[in-house]
Amino acid sequence: MSRSRLVPGAEVVAVPGRGLAVRTPAGEFFTVRTGDADEDALLSLLTGETTAPEDEGTERVIRAFEEAGYLAEGPSRPEWPVARRDVRILGDPVLTEPLAVQLAALGARPRTTPAVTDPGSSPVGLEDLLDGHPSAVVWCLDGPVPDGLWDAADRLPEHGVAWLRCHREGWQAYVEPVAAAPGDVTSAHVRSRRLAATPAHRELAAYWSGPRTSGAPVRLAGPAATLLAALLADDLGRWATGASGPAGFPVRRRLRRVDLRTLTVTEHPVLPVPDVAPIPKKDG
Repeated sequence: MSRSRLVPGAEVVAVPGRGLAVRTPAGEFFTVRTGDADEDALLSLLTGETTAPEDEGTERVIRAFEEAGYLAEGPSRPEWPVARRDVRILGDPVLTEPLAVQLAALGARPRTTPAVTDPGSSPVGLEDLLDGHPSAVVWCLDGPVPDGLWDAADRLPEHGVAWLRCHREGWQAYVEPVAAAPGDVTSAHVRSRRLAATPAHRELAAYWSGPRTSGAPVRLAGPAATLLAALLADDLGRWATGASGPAGFPVRRRLRRVDLRTLTVTEHPVLPVPDVAPIPKKDG
C-alpha cells in the first residue's frame, strides 16, 4: 500500500483508558476500533514514518480511514497550473496588496493595476481588462460599486477569463463567486438577486447609485483586509487547481457577506438571473 497521511484537519489522539480517537476536519470525535491492530504501528503509518501495514489488522483500520475520507495521497493541495498563473488585480491597495501577497504564496503571478473608480471617469473597457492575456481578473473595492463599473468585466468569462470581485458597503463586505464560464454568476446577477431579496430594494438601489451622506469614514483594518484577501485567494486557487471546496454551497454559486466589526462570514446561495424574454420582431 502506498504512503498514507491524514487529510488536513484530521487528527488522531490517544485517549487514556479508551484507545485511539479521530478528530475529523469538522471538529467531531470518533472512536477508532483498532481490534488486534498494533496502535503504535498504526500511528507510525498515519504519520508517514512507515509506508505499509505490518499485519491484516492494521491494514483493515487504514482501509477504514481511507473509506471515511481521512487519508490523502500526495500533496494536500495541487500546485497552481502554469496556464492559470497570470492574475490581474485591480482596485484599492488596502485590498489588492495583501491579495497579491497571498496569491504569490499560492503559486500565482499577480499583476496589480490601479483602477479609476470615480463616478465621472470612463469605465474600464473589456479590451483594457484583457490586456496582457490574464487567466483571471480580480477587482477589489473599498466601497460600493458605482453603476456600470463592472459591466465590461462581467463579459470576461465569455472570453475564457475567470472573474472574481469584492466590495465594501459600510461595515459589510461582499465576496462574490468566481465566474469562469458563460452562465456563471456575474456582478449584475448578484445585484439583481440582492434587490429581489430585500423589501428595501428602492433604498438599496439609491444607495448604490449615490450620492450618500456618511459619518466618519469606515477604515478597513488590517485583519479585515487580510481576511477578505484570504477568501478571494482561496476561491481563485480552488478554481485554478480544481480543488474541491468544503461542505456547503458550491464555490461558483456562493455569495459571502463579511461583518467587518466581528469578522463573521455568512454564506448565501446565488444563481444567475435568466435574460428577460425578448420581444419578437414584426414582419414588414
